[in-house]
Amino acid sequence: MAKDKKQTITIDNKEYNTDDLKPEQVIYLNHITDLDRKMSQLNFNLEQLKAGRDTFARLLNDSLNIK
Repeated sequence: MAKDKKQTITIDNKEYNTDDLKPEQVIYLNHITDLDRKMSQLNFNLEQLKAGRDTFARLLNDSLNIK
């Protein structure tokens, strides 16, 4: 039978078993994880917004240069 693998996190080059964290530390870790996910999503959205803006700027420029 396979052994259960303990989940660890590394903070400042030190590994911690998540089962050993205090409840408040788990809350902090959950906040960090959620904020990282939100930041990633915002960066993804920003890339889309920049691409859309660049497209419309190009379309405007092209329409102004039609002769």
